[in-house]
Amino acid sequence: MKKMSWMLGVVGLMAIAPAIPASAQLADPGSVGVAMGHVHIAAQDVDAAKKFWLTVGGTPVKLGANEGVKFPGVLILIRKAMDPTAGTVGSVVNHIGFLVPDIPAARAKWQSAGLIMEPPNPNNPKQIYLHSPDDRVRVEILEDAMQTVPIKFHHVHFFVADAGGKDSVAAIQSWYAKTFGAKPGKRGQFEAADLPGVNLTFAKSDTPTVGTKGRELDHIGFEIKDLQAFCKKAEAAGIKFDMPYTPRPDLGISLAFITDPWGTYIELNEGLSKL
Repeated sequence: MKKMSWMLGVVGLMAIAPAIPASAQLADPGSVGVAMGHVHIAAQDVDAAKKFWLTVGGTPVKLGANEGVKFPGVLILIRKAMDPTAGTVGSVVNHIGFLVPDIPAARAKWQSAGLIMEPPNPNNPKQIYLHSPDDRVRVEILEDAMQTVPIKFHHVHFFVADAGGKDSVAAIQSWYAKTFGAKPGKRGQFEAADLPGVNLTFAKSDTPTVGTKGRELDHIGFEIKDLQAFCKKAEAAGIKFDMPYTPRPDLGISLAFITDPWGTYIELNEGLSKL
C-alpha cells in the first residue's frame, strides 16, 4: 500500500460518538475542522431504500436529484443505480453503525415493520444487524442506554487485509489520523479513530476486500470547514483527487472526491450541515 506521510495542518476525536442535538444536525467540526457528513447509497429501488431508512428512524430531506434521510450525525443520500450493484460485505466498508437507547424496543419495532434482521447474537444481546431491502447494505445497531435521542449515527466499520507483510489495520488508522486529524484509540477490541460525529473502526479481514465505488454503499462523506483551503493543503501534500474542489452553488455546497489507499471512495463537502 502506498503510504501517506503528511499532515494537513488540521488542528487537533472516543468509542461513543459525541452527543448530537435531537434536531438531527451534523456534528460540529470544531477545532479539528472535519466531521462526519454522509453515506451515499446507490439503490435500484430508491423508494424502497428511502422507506427503509425512514423506518430505521430518520427524517426526509432532498439534495438536488438525491433523495435523503437525515439522522443525528449523518445524512443518508440515495440515488438511482443504473445497474445492479454489489453490497457492503466484501468491500472495505463492511457496515455502518447507529446507537439506540433500547435494543429490545428497537428490535420489536423493526420486526413489526418487516425489516430484515440477522439472527440475534447470543453473546451480545445489545446488538442488532439490519439489512437494506435488497439485502446489500449491512447496518449495525448498538445500545447506549444513556443517550437522549431515539437513534444517532455512531461508526463506519472498515475491513482491510494485510498486504506485503504490512499491518493494514495500523496503516489505515494512521492514514485517517494524518489525513483528517482523527484521534487514534480503541473501540472494544478494535483499533479505531474518532472524528466529531463518528467512530472509524478498523478490523483485519482474512480475505482481500475491494473498493466501495460502484457498490451500493458507493462512498462516505466528511463535512470540512473551509474545504477549499483543506484541498489546497492536501494537493500540496501529494493527495490525488478523483474530483478537485468544485463549488456547487445550485446545491448550496462545495465538494471534492478522493479515494483512500484501501479503496474507500470519499466525498469532501462544505455546506451539507445546512440541510
